[in-house]
Amino acid sequence: MTKADIVKEISKKTGIESATVLASVEAFMETVKDSLAGGDNVYLRGFGSFILKKRAQKTARNISLNTTLIIPEHNIPAFKPAKTFVAKIKN
Repeated sequence: MTKADIVKEISKKTGIESATVLASVEAFMETVKDSLAGGDNVYLRGFGSFILKKRAQKTARNISLNTTLIIPEHNIPAFKPAKTFVAKIKN
């Protein structure tokens, strides 16, 4: 399902114009990105959490040049679904 499909589905279920729904979806995604960029997690009860996971520093190899390089510690975004969400998907 794409963002356009989500907008169309929400618009159909609520009766709100697609342009308004699109603006709301865009604002939601921007807010989540800004929050994660600021180091804050986003918790949506019954749906899940957008969290930051810390990746430790590690050594990698470039096999074509036969060299090693250090990849520094960094954060990556992740999604952890709520238990009710997981239960609904399993059934």
